[in-house]
Amino acid sequence: MKIVSFKYCLIAGLLSFTACSPDDIPDIDETISPPSSNVPEDNDDGDCSPVKQIVVTINNTPFTATLENNETVREFLDLLPLTVDMTELNGNEKYCYLPQSLPVDSRQIDVIQTGDLMLYGSNCIVLFYQTFSSSYSYTRLGRIDHTTGLKDIFGQGNVTVNFHIVNQ
Repeated sequence: MKIVSFKYCLIAGLLSFTACSPDDIPDIDETISPPSSNVPEDNDDGDCSPVKQIVVTINNTPFTATLENNETVREFLDLLPLTVDMTELNGNEKYCYLPQSLPVDSRQIDVIQTGDLMLYGSNCIVLFYQTFSSSYSYTRLGRIDHTTGLKDIFGQGNVTVNFHIVNQ
């Protein structure tokens, strides 16, 4: 199973310009079988594969979100499970302040998409439920996978939202 974990590390490392230890690289002759698609991601075994999905529950309706592979996300995951009251803003987003700051890698996002999960500043989580143009800078955390009905579920006022890791 460590070989499968290494394969994920290697792929994640190549995609994000980070790498696992060179000591972990298998011999060329070693055969690596493809992983089963139903093997859960586990971030507790010391490998460098991040958890890739979380569940965002809004008004008792769960949505799966796929996360980015960055330092901000890794520290955000350390806060989970987390239940927060999110405040309405501008008819297109909900936001809340975290109990601590996270690392920032802000970039200007020209078009915010429905379902985007972002960090504004170093401690403000924002979940967007409508697509629009923006000149603001955010650190991307991930996005809701299937956004059908997201705006209706959020409603018009403040809402309680729970973030937790899949299978936890």
